[in-house]
Amino acid sequence: MRFDGEWLLCDDWVARPVLRCEILAADRSWRAAEFLIDSGADRTVFSANVLKSLRLEAGPPAASVGGVGGTADVVTVGTELRFTRADSVKVLFRGDYLACTSPKSLDMSVLGRDILEMFALIVDRRSNTVCLLGGRHRYAITENS
Repeated sequence: MRFDGEWLLCDDWVARPVLRCEILAADRSWRAAEFLIDSGADRTVFSANVLKSLRLEAGPPAASVGGVGGTADVVTVGTELRFTRADSVKVLFRGDYLACTSPKSLDMSVLGRDILEMFALIVDRRSNTVCLLGGRHRYAITENS
């Protein structure tokens, strides 16, 4: 199984590795979303803007999360993420995810190790590659002579 991401040029003119997917909203519609791939993030976290657009019922406040920018208050939401494989097949990830409550906390939703650890992650700027590999897909590192 292979999920292809991309290098997205953000508002600050920095290219970042992202994976596009869809999130199931409260009205049972699917909403497009971009997730920053963050191999250092323990959990997948939705930005406050994404949380607001989904209109999901949030659980009680969870412990805050922290990163380089400080700490952020979060809530837990149960929903589904839908990724599209390279062969166009849709794959669902059901779970309880964290979501920031303040728009100042997180510019872009973050895809963390709760999902990333199921795959081999390739983030290679020089070859313009961002992908998650699992199942029968493998990769090899070779040395050019």
